[in-house]
Amino acid sequence: MSDLTNPRVIKLKGLLFVFLGLFSGLLLVLEQPTLKVGLLLALCIWSFCRAYYFAFYVIEHYVDPGFHFSGLCSAARYLMKAGRPTGGSPRSEDQIKK
Repeated sequence: MSDLTNPRVIKLKGLLFVFLGLFSGLLLVLEQPTLKVGLLLALCIWSFCRAYYFAFYVIEHYVDPGFHFSGLCSAARYLMKAGRPTGGSPRSEDQIKK
């Protein structure tokens, strides 16, 4: 399978993800319309968004700038290997000053 390069299709894919997330969240809340369910769903979504951000942005920019992930499985494999650095230059100001 080749990489997706058409900007219109990429945007459509993003919109479909947003729609799918909103629709499935709405169905979950409608199934059990309580404040507790709504808050737990919001916390779940927020936590996974932060984990995704950590897996790609934080690790690539602060932990190991020389490693670039190709997906969530790649990030998981990296973390399971105890995150051995692959090289690259440090990005932290503290590391640059030393």
